[in-house]
Order: sequence, then structure tokens, then C-alpha cells
Amino acid sequence: MRTWSAPHIPALQTTGPVPSIFDSRLNDIVQLPEDRASASLYVCGITPYDATHMGHAATYVAFDLLNRAWLDAGYDVSFVQNVTDVDDPLLERAAQTGVEWEQLAEDQTDLFRADMEALNVIPPEHYIGATESVDWIVPWVERMIDDGYAYRAEGYVDDSGTSHPDGDVYFSVRAAADSDHEPARWFLGYVSHYSERDMAPLFAERGGDPERPGKKDPFDALLWRAHREGEPAWDGASLGRGRPGWHIECTVIAERFLGMPYTVQGGGNDLRFPHHEMGAGHAYAMTGERMADHYVHTGMVGLDGKKMSKSKGNLVLVSTLRHDGVEPAAIRLAIVSNHYRSDWSWTDSLLSDSQARLEAWRRAMSVEATDSHTEVSDAVIDAVRAALARDLDAPEAVRAIDAWAAKAEAGQPVGDRREVARVVEARLGIAL
Repeated sequence: MRTWSAPHIPALQTTGPVPSIFDSRLNDIVQLPEDRASASLYVCGITPYDATHMGHAATYVAFDLLNRAWLDAGYDVSFVQNVTDVDDPLLERAAQTGVEWEQLAEDQTDLFRADMEALNVIPPEHYIGATESVDWIVPWVERMIDDGYAYRAEGYVDDSGTSHPDGDVYFSVRAAADSDHEPARWFLGYVSHYSERDMAPLFAERGGDPERPGKKDPFDALLWRAHREGEPAWDGASLGRGRPGWHIECTVIAERFLGMPYTVQGGGNDLRFPHHEMGAGHAYAMTGERMADHYVHTGMVGLDGKKMSKSKGNLVLVSTLRHDGVEPAAIRLAIVSNHYRSDWSWTDSLLSDSQARLEAWRRAMSVEATDSHTEVSDAVIDAVRAALARDLDAPEAVRAIDAWAAKAEAGQPVGDRREVARVVEARLGIAL
């Protein structure tokens, strides 16, 4: 699947520090390895049945900050992202709107690409659709069955009288937890550390089917959905015709392009369970390795203090803001004004404050001449890099630039404006 155009990233005169990051699994800030020349990043992509909302944008901008931090430290970064271009929500939306599911997926993926390009997000090296990965998924699932980590469930008739066929394949969480793989032993709760009591409602809310008859355990996750009339299906070899479950696609794509363990698995906080939990279990069962060294998650974004959700219809869409004439740099600045791990809300005042801040920064950059006080510009460049190296503290980096811009507004010496502009574009992704 094609990706989007890469943004300009100015070269800086020196290298920056290797960042630390908050590892959700370890529940602590950890220093990412400083003795390597490369890093690997997998960020879970969209299910393309709706436009890019601010929660999506905030997540992808956050991991773009991590990508830029590694690049500034001189690392080669292998970055992979998926697109879940076949799944129940997509098929349901296509049926509701009377649009073919393939066309809906293509249109919304195109819109996502345009939003990411506008926001100066570095594109992944490999951008892979679930439909492109079926041929890689099938042998994984077949082997999981052979190894005892997965099983076929019998068909059933649901409460509406609809008949469901034999052949749905499920990952056995208990079999994987009982495996003797070392040293990467996995257990239910390995990533999230949620109790099973906490997991139960989340599993049902986030794509699981705990009440499905024929499962060995309520938390067992779907690996392969046997073909139903009217649904898309692929050749599953010994599995029969059908389509893959959600969690397995990311595990298989990541293993194929990054290997295991890769450096960081990223996504929104709502992916800790079940998505990243199950992905880690799949990886462990199949490879005997950790899926990732570190699990990093972003906070949730609301609207005017209320949870933002498709069901409530209160989404802030990047494409709508762009259509209304809002400069993408101001949108990105509004996002990075909040720490990536915090829960925050999009408000009109946040946007207007960010637009005013962007104008102030540009006024500070408007004088091209460099004065002799380069220690002032060196200091703000160091402050920006240091803040972003501390768990991607973009708000602190923003405040450092605010203070520097205020000096410029007051006519005080500010050093090399061009170097400050370069670090703002290279590290925060905002062109001045």
C-alpha cells in the first residue's frame, strides 16, 4: 500500500540526545538504548471507515516526535504501520452508507494520508493493509492450531436466529500462558496489568466476543473468521475461506518487517487491552520472543471536556479543520502543546491560542540577521532537545520557544534565528 510524501527535516549542526519514554508495561520512564545505531517502531494504524479525528492525529504526531528524536540522535529508524482495511466496523459503515467496502476503505485511507502529510508526519517505511497480509497470516494461524495455541470453534445459532458456521479460529489465552517459552513468558495482563475483572467489559467494548458459544475462555481472541454470506473472504488454505481477526494482522506484519523484539510498540491508550495484549500473546506463542521491548501509549482526546467518540458524533476532524482554512501547523502546535500521555480536550481556545503562538514564533523569526549572541539560540536549541528527550515533553519545548520568542519581541539578543527555526521544524515538525 502506498504511503504519503515525507516532510522536509532540516539537518542540524550537532546530534541530539537519545530519548527516554514511558513504558506502559513497566509503568515507568525508561531510557531507550544509547548503544545502538538503529531503532524499530510499529504504530497501529486506522480502520478506515471514518476520517482522521483529533485522537488519531494526536497519536500519530506523538510517535512522529519519537521518530524525530531518534533521527536527531543519529539513529536509523525502521517504522511500520498497518491499515485495518477489512473489519466489522468498516463493513458495517459500508452497509449503512451504501458504499462498497473496498471504496470506503480506499477513500478514507486517502484522506488519512492527506491529513498525515499536512501535519508533517514522517511516513512509515512499510504501510501495510490487512488485506495485503492475508497470505502471511494464514500459515501463522495454521501453525498456532498445530502447536495447540489456537482451536476451531463449532458453529452456533445466535439469538436472532442467524446461523454461524463451523470454523472460526480462536487464540487460546490459557494455552499461551501455560507455555514454557523463556525468558519472554507471557500472561493475560502482561501489557496492561489489568485484572480480569477490569478486562471483561473492555474486551466486549473493544471488539471481543466473550459470550460467543463454543469458546474455551471468554478472553480468547478471534484469529480467523469463517466465511459468512455477504462478507468478503479469502482463501485460508486448511482454515477454509474467511478473513483474519484484528489482533493477528499487526503481529504478523510487525514480525515480517521488523522482527521480534522490536524497540517500541505504539498506539492509543485504548489499545493496551485487548489489542496489544493479544498481539504480545500471539508473538510469544509463535516466536518464543517478546513482541516489543517497550509499549508506549498516548492519552485520550476529548472535545470541550467530554469524551470524543464516533457514537456521540462529537469528533473533531483534521480534514474539516483544513477545509475550513485552519493551517495544519497550528493544528500540530495545538497537539504538541499537550503532553502525549495526558488526557486532554480540543477547544476553540486551544486552537486560537496555538494560532496566536504560531504567529508570535514567526514574528520572532522574521528578522533574518543573526546577532552575535549565539549562546542564546544555542540555549533554546539545547532546551528543546532536552525537553523532548525527557519522555517527549513537547509542552516544555514549546515553553522554551515561547520564552525565546518573547525576548525577540522585546528586542533582546536572540542569536541565530535560522538555527532555532531549524530545530523547531526538525524536532517539533512545525515549519516557521
